Amino acid sequence: MSFLHIYHEADGEQPIVSTHEGERIAAELAPHGVRFERWSIRPDVAADADQDTVLTAYAADVERLKQEAGFAAVDVIGLTPGHPDKVSLREKFLDEHRHSEDEVRFFVRGEGIFYLHIDQRIYVIGCAAGDLMSVPAGTSHWFDMGPEPDFTAIRLFTNQEGWIANMTGSPIASRFPRFEALAGGAAP
Repeated sequence: MSFLHIYHEADGEQPIVSTHEGERIAAELAPHGVRFERWSIRPDVAADADQDTVLTAYAADVERLKQEAGFAAVDVIGLTPGHPDKVSLREKFLDEHRHSEDEVRFFVRGEGIFYLHIDQRIYVIGCAAGDLMSVPAGTSHWFDMGPEPDFTAIRLFTNQEGWIANMTGSPIASRFPRFEALAGGAAP
């Protein structure tokens, strides 16, 4: 389930705003240059579909984004609970970092949580199948896929090398609820 919780950066206990409404999520994020959209799910795409099948199913939406934002590379990433490196992969994304380009993800299946650190606020966005999330270049953020990751996402890049993170060194991510406390859109 999609959700948004907004916290003050000094208080990871009590959200200031909490909603599950897609239009309100998009409206709260848009002033910060964050794109949040809901796309139609393609029910004919199996959970274990390969990259070509996924990209073919969403070709029109992906092409629209490529034309709008100049994305040069597209791929599909997926993890399952049985992945042997799931612990280290989760840890890789749990620390606050920035990118020199937008980070764009469309969730084909499963879920994950983005945390954006903007103007003394932490925007916690739970993304589920059908959600497109775009974190603007230079925005401090982190991502939690949970202890048992189970998702497939399309990634779009302007840089041909793909995902390159610049770590902030801030411990802020440790002060906010993790996937286990928020999965399924639960209020903290």
